[in-house]
Order: sequence, then C-alpha cells, then structure tokens
Amino acid sequence: MFATQALQISQARPFIDHVKQHHPLVHCITNDVVQNFTANVLLAIGASPAMVIAKQEVASFVKIANSLLINVGTLDSNSAESMLLAAASAQKNHIPWVLDPVAVGPALAYRTEIVHQLIGFKPTVIRGNASEILALNGDNSSSKGPDGQDSTESALNAAKQLAQKHQTIVSITGDVDYITDGKQTYSITGGDIALTKITGTGCSLSAMVAAFIAGSTNTLLATASACFMMKKAGELGNKQQGLGTYAVSLIDQLSLFNPSQI
Repeated sequence: MFATQALQISQARPFIDHVKQHHPLVHCITNDVVQNFTANVLLAIGASPAMVIAKQEVASFVKIANSLLINVGTLDSNSAESMLLAAASAQKNHIPWVLDPVAVGPALAYRTEIVHQLIGFKPTVIRGNASEILALNGDNSSSKGPDGQDSTESALNAAKQLAQKHQTIVSITGDVDYITDGKQTYSITGGDIALTKITGTGCSLSAMVAAFIAGSTNTLLATASACFMMKKAGELGNKQQGLGTYAVSLIDQLSLFNPSQI
C-alpha cells in the first residue's frame, strides 16, 4: 500500500490543459437543481456539456460523448430508467463515467437501490461526500440528505475498500479531498467554506471529473486534478459582495484558471 500523497500543481497542470485543448463532450444526467450551473462550470473549464435525459436517447448519445456523468440528486422512476440505460451503454461502449450518489443511505432506500444497480455497470469514478461514501460501503454515517456530516478522513478507509471492491476510483470531497484507487491516494487541502454555501459546487465538480477523465491515460491523477482545480478556484473567488457574487466569481475563476498563479 502506498502512503497518501499531496497532489502537486505540476501533476495537475497537464490534465487542466488537456481539457482546455480537447473540449470533451460530457453527457450529463444530473439533478434538476444544478443543470444550469453545471453547464456553465463545464464551459468555463473548456468542456462541452450536453443534458440529454430522455430514455429514448441516452443510450445512443452516450456512444458519441467523451464521458458521462450520472447524478441521482432529484431521482424519480423516469430518470432512474435513463440513468441505468446510459450506464449500461457507457460500459458496453467503453465510455468513462462518473457516479455521484447524492444523499445515498438507509433513509432513502429507493435511490440507494438504484445507486447499487448503477455500480454494477462499473463507474470509472465515484465522487461523493464522506457520508455518502460511508453509506455506500455499508458503514454508519451522519448525513442530513445531501449534506454530509462526516469528515473525509473518517471515510478514507471506506473509500479504499469501495475502490478495491469495484475496481474504480473513489473521490471523497470536503475539508480535505481524498482520491484513491484503493492502493494509491492523493490528498488536496485548501478550498473555502463558501463552496458549501452555494448550490451545485459538488455536483458540478463531479461533472468536471467526467471532463478530466475523458481521454485520460491516468484516471486517478485526472480525478485528483479536477478536485484541485475546483478547490483552488474556490479560494480565489470573490466573497466580499456575498454568496451570489461568489457563485459567479467561481465560474470566472475556473474560466481564467492558471496553475502558474497558484
């Protein structure tokens, strides 16, 4: 087993540049609350978002996308069917995809069952908060809906176990981000508490991860680099005029992001 390593700017830079140069098409099946914000975040980093959700279209569209995001935030029976069809198509066509298991846990049995079905289609990355990762691993967690109450450090062993069990990358984001394949782990410090005060930053980060892993030869580092970019942009955002300005400023910082200035 490798020790946890702090991600370095030099490691993240090639993946940030890759997205800007190749403009990956990211197929997003995400929750209704964050679609607009997620699309703008993807555009800001250089990716191309597509919100194709009809069950009649998702399987075909996945084939032409560079990556897929599935976020279960506002799950219902129709979106669940679309998600399962899209995940199956991604697995069949070797399209990398990200699962964001929003609010998974024993209090919400329906979404938990759908998420476990989705995991059967081998997500490339699972990105969630500590409470979601603990719940997915069958451990006790202290969540309040989509808001995690657990520390990322407390969920690190669960993340490693999940990664090894499902042969995937697990990213836990929070006070300190941890990204692991079960053996090698990267940590990222920093960010800003304001990131937790506006809607959609975690969901949009999952979409960023999908963009970063598209065409990548190192999924672990690509995932960590997306987390690095969001944390550092969050630090640079303008908080002086309040959270509304901060939300827009975060998109500005992502669009202007230059690793050399960190």
